[in-house]
Parts: sequence; structure tokens; C-alpha cells
Amino acid sequence: MESIWQYQFWGNTVLAYTIAIGGIILTWLIIRLLKGKVLKKILDYTTKTESKYDDVIFSSIQRFVLPWVYIFVNYQILKQLHWNPQWERVLQVAMAVVTTYYFVRVVNHVLMLLLTGIMRRRNETEYRMKQMHGALLVLKVIIWAMAIVFLIDNLGYNVTTMIAGLGVGGIAIALAAQTILGDLFGYFVIFFDKPFEIGDYVVWGDKSGIIEYIGIKTTRIRSLGGEQLIVTNSDLTKQALSNYKSLQQRREVLTIGVLYETQIELLEEIPGMVKEIIENTAKAKFDRAHIAKLADSSINFEIVYYILTTDYVEYMDVKQAVLFDILYKFREKKVDFAYPTQTLYYKTTVTV
Repeated sequence: MESIWQYQFWGNTVLAYTIAIGGIILTWLIIRLLKGKVLKKILDYTTKTESKYDDVIFSSIQRFVLPWVYIFVNYQILKQLHWNPQWERVLQVAMAVVTTYYFVRVVNHVLMLLLTGIMRRRNETEYRMKQMHGALLVLKVIIWAMAIVFLIDNLGYNVTTMIAGLGVGGIAIALAAQTILGDLFGYFVIFFDKPFEIGDYVVWGDKSGIIEYIGIKTTRIRSLGGEQLIVTNSDLTKQALSNYKSLQQRREVLTIGVLYETQIELLEEIPGMVKEIIENTAKAKFDRAHIAKLADSSINFEIVYYILTTDYVEYMDVKQAVLFDILYKFREKKVDFAYPTQTLYYKTTVTV
């Protein structure tokens, strides 16, 4: 009588199926043991070290390598069974797909962790960290595309013809989507060259506002009037743009006109008066004050000073304080400001 272990169905004995199932269960137990004991100790060790590279390696092993190892061992166990050629081909394709999937995931994961670590060491802002995800998305798409082509090639298909077809189609797509590609290139220019960041106050053409969002295609600017301006990245990188965040100080030129009737001695005191006012104002630095012009109806003084702030509201506060102090001082000294006047002379003819 034939033993039950030698009984066959679908081309394999019961014993072969039992060994395969036992191997799969044993592999699962070993993986669980590694995660619960060994990897826990490694995690405790890596968290105490200053280097971040061991954290990257450990994270990659835990999330991607171990699941792939479990699937690969099960694949090798199942290969020991007898399969018809069609099902054996299905197993090979499935293993190739799984291997490609986990390989790409590992590459993308390591790339993200390394770039994040580099940006944190450079003390990049959280806005820049968020902006990095857009660049990573493009890189991930490229890596996935390369991996899929490599997978198709390994499965025995001729990728040369496909790549040639994609090349011709890619040219057509590029011509049709050149605006989108220009915006994408503009995004990378903004990301790597950093002409501005989120929160910066910029002036672009006849528009101005605060950068709110930097996307792959467009950048959103909140204008001083409250409306949101949506500008394509290619347009932003084509024209000159003024970024006031990097402005450490603002040069202010003030012209004051006084009456010609003002006494010479008092005129000589005005530059000193203005200098004293500016030097006593916080975040203001005096440069010069001179008579600049003898105008038609006024004697014009030109005063140059700097306001040491990057904040626009604070800049206006300092400017206002200087102007108020000048008004107070001139009234105290009885210096009258000039205003446009015109004297008309009439000739009267008397007839006798």
C-alpha cells in the first residue's frame, strides 16, 4: 500500500508540499525573531551613535530588505516543487517584479534620507524641506522608469525597439509639453539656486507680494492687496526679480525745501540738526546732509541715511519717526518749509 506521504497531486508528493509549507513557516518565524530580538538590539545601538548613516542602513534593512529576503526564500522553496513551465514562468516574473519593486523602494528611501540629512545639516528651513519633496518626486519617477525598462529587458523582451519608439514619441510629447517642461526646469532652478524662498517679499515686474507656495509648475504670491497671484516658474526665472528678504539695510534719500527768507545762520544749522535727529533714532544710520539746489521757490537740502532693518513695516516706522522729529525740530527753530508759489506783477496805466 502506498504511503500517504508518497501520494501525488499536481505533480508533487504530500511530503514535498509538507516540507515546503514547513520551510515557509520556519522562515516566517526566523524573520519574526530577527525583527523582535536582533534588530531591536541594533536599533538601540544605532540610536546612541552620532552618525546618521547607520540609521539609514538599519531603516532600509527593516522596511525593505527583510521583506524581500522572506519572499526570496519562499520563492526558492517553491522552486523545489515541480511546476509546469507556464506556472514556473509566472513565479519567475513575479519574483523579478518583487525584486525590482523593493530595489527601487530602497534606492528612493536612501536617497530621501540622505538628502534630508544633508539639508538639515545645512540648517535649511522647513519650507525648503517641503520644497525638496517636489524635486524628489521627479527623481523617483525617473528611477521608476529606469527600473521598469531594466525589468522588461531582464524578462527577455527587446527594449531597443521600445526605447526607440519612446524616443520618437518622447520628442513629440516634449514639443507638445515644452511649456510644462520649462516650468519644471524653472522649479529646479528655484530649488537649487534659491533666488527666493517661501515667506520672502519679492517684486516681479509691476507685481509684488510674499511667496506662499513653490510648486513644480507654478509659484503662488500673496500680494499686498490680498489677492493671490499664480505665476508659472518659467516666467519667474526669465525676468529680473527683487528679493527684499536679503536686504540688510535700505538707503533713504530725503529732499527738504525751505524758504529763501530763512536766515543764513539757520540754514547752516539744518545739516547738523538733521544729523542729530537721525543718529538719535534707533536703526537709522546717518550718511550726509547738504544744500543740493537753489530751486525756483525753495532752498533744497538733500539728506541721505540708511534704515537698518529687513522688515518693511519696521522700515516705515523708522522713516516716520525721522520725519516727525524733523517736523518738531523745524517748528521749534521756526524753520518754514517752502511750497510752490508764484508772484505776479501787474503794470497799471493811468490815463489823464
